[in-house]
Amino acid sequence: MSIDKETVRKIAYLARIRVDEAQLEPLAGELSGILDWIEQLGELDTEGVEPMASVAAVDLPLRKDVVSDGNCQGAVLKNAPEAQDGFYAVPKVVE
Repeated sequence: MSIDKETVRKIAYLARIRVDEAQLEPLAGELSGILDWIEQLGELDTEGVEPMASVAAVDLPLRKDVVSDGNCQGAVLKNAPEAQDGFYAVPKVVE
């Protein structure tokens, strides 16, 4: 795929990047080379290859879905500057 100077100018405008007129032609060549390389990747045979989330095939350990830190209201409220009836007490901000 070939990219011309006008396309580079438009991409730079959309990306809000200032590109000097002298840099448009070399940049067009570099971007064309990148797109050619990406097209080469499309030629690879990926039949039977499952999608991956990571390069390391590692199973993450799972934990049981149970509540493990309940009934700690006192411990939570001791960090509050002021508590009232088991809740944080904060100043009224809406009148």
